Amino acid sequence: MKKRWLNYIIAFFIIITLNFVVPRLLPGDPLSAIYGDEVLIKLSDEAKDYINQAYNLDKPVLSQYFIYIISLFKGNLGYSFYYKNPVTGILISRIPYSLLLMGLSMLIAGISGIFLGIESGWRRGRKIDRFILSTVIFSSSFPGFFVGAVLLVIFGVIMGILPFQGAREAYSGLSGIWLSFDYLSHLILPLVSLVIVFIPSTYLLTRSSMISNIKEPYVLLARAKGLTDRRIRYLHAGKNSLIPVATQSGIHLGTRLITGALFIEIVFSYPGMGGLIYNSILNRDYPVLQGSLLIVTLLVLIINFLIDIFYVKLDPRINYAY
Repeated sequence: MKKRWLNYIIAFFIIITLNFVVPRLLPGDPLSAIYGDEVLIKLSDEAKDYINQAYNLDKPVLSQYFIYIISLFKGNLGYSFYYKNPVTGILISRIPYSLLLMGLSMLIAGISGIFLGIESGWRRGRKIDRFILSTVIFSSSFPGFFVGAVLLVIFGVIMGILPFQGAREAYSGLSGIWLSFDYLSHLILPLVSLVIVFIPSTYLLTRSSMISNIKEPYVLLARAKGLTDRRIRYLHAGKNSLIPVATQSGIHLGTRLITGALFIEIVFSYPGMGGLIYNSILNRDYPVLQGSLLIVTLLVLIINFLIDIFYVKLDPRINYAY
């Protein structure tokens, strides 16, 4: 257990260092991104020096790094170049939207993909397996932003039955249950888009693991004991098929949080972390980009730690490795 904690601590320090370095490798100048080249040319040298001092841009990179680390442990994530507000407040306003969208989409896609994968793998080669496999492979051939754009045009523009931008209706004056319905209606299209994008990987991996597991001796033993097909399918072969799925979920979590959410949030103008990271990259807003990546890092590490614990529940033999 101590070794696992040490691994996570080392990984955390490596990642926060990368969070500091990577934004500074982006081409361009933060001041040019904030004020524009035309305005920057008109600024006096004294004004430029004052701005650089205010954001610690006049200091060497190593000094900036130590200031970043010290501020980080004080709970100070800095001040946004672009939004002109503390980074902490900006993140707090965006995180709930991303957690709601990504949490629900990964939960629904995970449960659906596992269920379809178990049923499809158990019935390998039958009509239902071929139908599910063909449908999933077809849906996986389209990128997320394309799926989102198609749903937006059909249900938001042509049919007009669902809102196609934002997280709520501006200046609606809604409250209580009607406000909840308003949030839900704005959530449907981006949520369905992400579920369609996330299901294929979980389904294909579960199906592949299921096909391998039904050939194992313990499945033959369960049949010999007279257990029902449903019990063998879910409590024996299906349970063991979840181990690679859990591994994949932990590995792909960061990618899904950034790239998956980013494109969908841009398509639907959804005010989550993906759009915030995109804007901070465009505007060379180092503090916001560092804070956003730090949140993603912490979430990925926490989820992977929980998956480590979940492994032991799926297969107690894994615990002997530590």
